[in-house]
Amino acid sequence: MVISKYTIREQNEAMLLNAIIQKKEISRADLSSLTGLTKASVSAITKKLMDDSLIIEERVGNASTLGGRKPIMLTFNRYAGLVISIDIGYNYLEAMLAYIDGTLIKHLSMKQVSIDKNNVLENIQTVFKEFSKARPVVPHDIIGMTIAIHGIVYENQITFTPYYNLDDFPLYEELQKIYPFPVTLYNEANLAALGEYTFSSLSKNLISISIHSGVGAGIVHDGVIEIGKHGQAGEIGHSILFPQGKPCPCGNHGCLEQYTSSKIIYNEFGSLKKIESVNSNILAYYIQKKDPDALAIAKKNAELLSIGINNLIMLYDPDVIVINSSLYRFVPEMVDWVKEHLASSFSKDVIIRNTFLQNMAILYGGLAVSTQKFLNIQELKLV
Repeated sequence: MVISKYTIREQNEAMLLNAIIQKKEISRADLSSLTGLTKASVSAITKKLMDDSLIIEERVGNASTLGGRKPIMLTFNRYAGLVISIDIGYNYLEAMLAYIDGTLIKHLSMKQVSIDKNNVLENIQTVFKEFSKARPVVPHDIIGMTIAIHGIVYENQITFTPYYNLDDFPLYEELQKIYPFPVTLYNEANLAALGEYTFSSLSKNLISISIHSGVGAGIVHDGVIEIGKHGQAGEIGHSILFPQGKPCPCGNHGCLEQYTSSKIIYNEFGSLKKIESVNSNILAYYIQKKDPDALAIAKKNAELLSIGINNLIMLYDPDVIVINSSLYRFVPEMVDWVKEHLASSFSKDVIIRNTFLQNMAILYGGLAVSTQKFLNIQELKLV
C-alpha cells in the first residue's frame, strides 16, 4: 500500500489530537517529546488544529527549572461540535444532544411508544426539532447522528430485528436525504460497549451485556469493537440454552434471550401476579419486598444469564464484563447472584459489574461513534 504525505499528515494530526485529549492539557514541547514529532511539525499541526477549532490555548504553564519562556498549555475544545445520539427500542425512544466530549446538553425520553417503519422517521424528526431549540452555536455545529437499533446492523443496513419491522425500511438512506451531517446506524449492544469503553473503563478489553427486549453483547477487543463478518458478533441472546426449547423469532429454539430478556421475565411475573404491565421498577419493588415469586424469577434469571457470561469469558477472555440492565441496576445484588454461579477458575479474575453510566451507555456509545469519525481517532478514550 502506498502511503501519501496527506495520509501521514492526517495520521499525525490524529495522533497529536489524541495525545492532547488524553493528557487533558499539554505544552507543544511535551507533545514533541511524547509523540516523537519535530517541534516544527508539532507547531504546524497544532496551528491547523487551532484553526479548525479543535484545540485551544488554555493557560500559561510553569517554566522549566532551567528557566526560559513559560509554555502555553493546549487543551481539547470540547465545544467544537455537537452530537445527536438516539436509542430506538420497540416501545421507547431515548435521545441525547451533547458536545463532542460527552457533556450533556439535553436528554429526551419517550416511553410507551410503538416504533415501526411507518413512524420511525417522524419520531426521529420530532427529536431533532426538540434538540434544535436547545442547540448552542458551536464552530462545527452537528457533526453526526448515531441511531441505536435493537437488531443486527451491518454497514448501516438493518438486516434483522426480532421485535419491530425496521429491517423492512431503508432508514439510513431516508435519514441521509433529510440531514446534511453523517448518520450512522449501529447495533445497540455494540454501542453500549463503546459507551463503556470510551466513558467508564480504563480497560481495552471488555464486554457489555445489554438486556432489554432481547439480550446482546458488545465486544471490545484491544480498543476496537468486534462486529464479525456480517455484523452478527455478540448476538449471545441467540445462542442456544435449551435445545427444543421456546421458539425464537430468529428461527432457533431455546435461545438465551427467550429465558433471560427483560421482556420475558416481565411477562412471566405479570402472568403470575395478574399485573397487566410490568417494568423494572415494579419487579424490583417486589424483589426488595422479598416476594417469593419475584425472588424466584430474579434468581433464575441470574443463573441462566451466568451460563451466557461463562461462555463469553471462555470465548473472549475479557478484563471486564459490564451488565447493562435496568433491573440489575435497581437490584444490584443480582450481579452477586450471577457471580455465585461462575465457579470456574477461568472467571475468577474477570471483573463483573453493573454499568457506571446508568441508563445512558447506549447513548454515550452513539456519541463515541460520531466523535471517533469526526476526529479520526478510533480508540478514543474520554474517561
